[in-house]
Amino acid sequence: MGELFTAPHLLFLGVIVLVLFGGKKLPELGKGLGEGLRGFKDGMKGIGDDDAEAKKREEAEAEAKRKEAEDKAYQEAKLAAEARLAAEARVAAEMKAEREREAVSK
Repeated sequence: MGELFTAPHLLFLGVIVLVLFGGKKLPELGKGLGEGLRGFKDGMKGIGDDDAEAKKREEAEAEAKRKEAEDKAYQEAKLAAEARLAAEARVAAEMKAEREREAVSK
């Protein structure tokens, strides 16, 4: 089997199209085909833009979640440090009171 779109094939197709649609309709068909291809091309660009915007939005959401998790971890660490200081102060006060009782009882 030979090549599908050789010069004689294309010439034959051109004659068939000319006979079917006539000379007046060919420019309109070409214009419609061009507009259709342009619209398809623009539509494909829009799909790529939508993907980029969705990716940016996902990255922003991930960054917000990360920031929120960091803030929560900071607050928990702060509360834990305050609780530790309070516990150490309580233990120190208890030890001081115990030493004072021992000093009084001697």
